Amino acid sequence: MQLVPLPALADNYIWLLHDGRDALIVDPGQADVVRRALAIHGLKLRGILLTHHHADHTAGVRELVSDDAVPVYAPPDERIATTTHAVRDGETLQFAQPHATFTVLDVRGHTRSHVAYVGEGLLLCGDTLFSLGCGRMFEGTPAQMLASLDRLSRLPPTTQVCAGHEYTAANGRFADTVDPANASLQARRREVERLRAKCLPTLPVSLGSELASNPFLRVDSPSVADWCRREHAIGSDREARFAALRGAKDGFS
Repeated sequence: MQLVPLPALADNYIWLLHDGRDALIVDPGQADVVRRALAIHGLKLRGILLTHHHADHTAGVRELVSDDAVPVYAPPDERIATTTHAVRDGETLQFAQPHATFTVLDVRGHTRSHVAYVGEGLLLCGDTLFSLGCGRMFEGTPAQMLASLDRLSRLPPTTQVCAGHEYTAANGRFADTVDPANASLQARRREVERLRAKCLPTLPVSLGSELASNPFLRVDSPSVADWCRREHAIGSDREARFAALRGAKDGFS
């Protein structure tokens, strides 16, 4: 299985998975980007996976299914009108072309019906987890988002995180205000700077790297807990620590 991040819109990634002949697409916010990639690689589209309802992840679906009537997998949500297969937590999706298996995880928090797809060594997580960050809570609560991130944290550290946006550099600047002495974070920031200077994606990235450097996965670490006590007078309540962290990021520029 080959994985290709397709830049789209301002800072989105559409994820293309293929075996040289057949392809799956994750979160196609732009149809023309997908069409061009399929033509370049000589691929046949076999299915579309959606993580949540936001238009920058779904707007290209109607055009793509007008080209080929492929199945569209998505969480149960009336706002996703193109769904042919509603998927639920714990469900296994098996594809013959290309040969691939994914497990569906309910990771609500960014939206009330967000899912991730885990398999083939990949975590296709939409806007729940970003490199060095996490999604805004547009419809969910801190408790829901923290539970979702905790769940993702338990995946194998070799899992490759395939997030929906190129936010890593900006996330790194915020993370540095929280955990500046973190050597893993500083190494990741240097890596990101090198990649972006060459206009290369910072994704995918290993979950192990994120566990060592992403403050939103490290709310129990002494350094992040110290920041919460110092900046927000928050002690042992990990949900309150997470809420303070996300609130600070929302106001960061």
